Amino acid sequence: MNPEIDHYLSEGCGRCPLGGTPDCKVHLWPKELVLLRKILLDCGLTEELKWSMPCYTYKKKNILMLSAFKSYCALSFFKGALLQDTAGLLEKPGENTQSARLIKFTNTDSIRELESELKAYIFEAIEIEKAGLKVEAKEKEGLVLVDEFAEALAQDAAFKAAFEALTPGRQRGYNLYFSAPKQAKTRIARIEKYKSKILTGLGFHD
Repeated sequence: MNPEIDHYLSEGCGRCPLGGTPDCKVHLWPKELVLLRKILLDCGLTEELKWSMPCYTYKKKNILMLSAFKSYCALSFFKGALLQDTAGLLEKPGENTQSARLIKFTNTDSIRELESELKAYIFEAIEIEKAGLKVEAKEKEGLVLVDEFAEALAQDAAFKAAFEALTPGRQRGYNLYFSAPKQAKTRIARIEKYKSKILTGLGFHD
């Protein structure tokens, strides 16, 4: 068990003003997060803190993340689109998401009932990573990302997943704003300034 994850479970990710306060989203699902964490560790995954959130890896390859939201907590599979989803548990984080898939939870009873299915999904995700399988990306029609923004998304999986979960209109709004400056340093500064809003699911004007 990684002590950094203990800190996350007590204080949150720290990426929004609620971190370290009683209003942090991790405090909405304390029992659920602890139970999911145990299941993940039972499957032999390595527990790490990446992008300020619990990330579970197999031989340094990202398999899934554990996260807390206002309405639910979730397991997020990086290559969930490749899972067979025999129990029909997976959901897209957003309509334009290509690779990641979520399983949402709102109580410990459902987690316990689904424990065997969850472990099956986790072991399947490990086998997918062992085999080196990849999700074939499809071009988003009408949205050509400015280079600096595309690079920022490629370097941060959580940032990329959050952007892909936004509505097409919000995606276009951000990309238009980021691509407007003529100088690269100004484009980069804009991206960094609004990164926290994207990570929390907010649009440019929200």
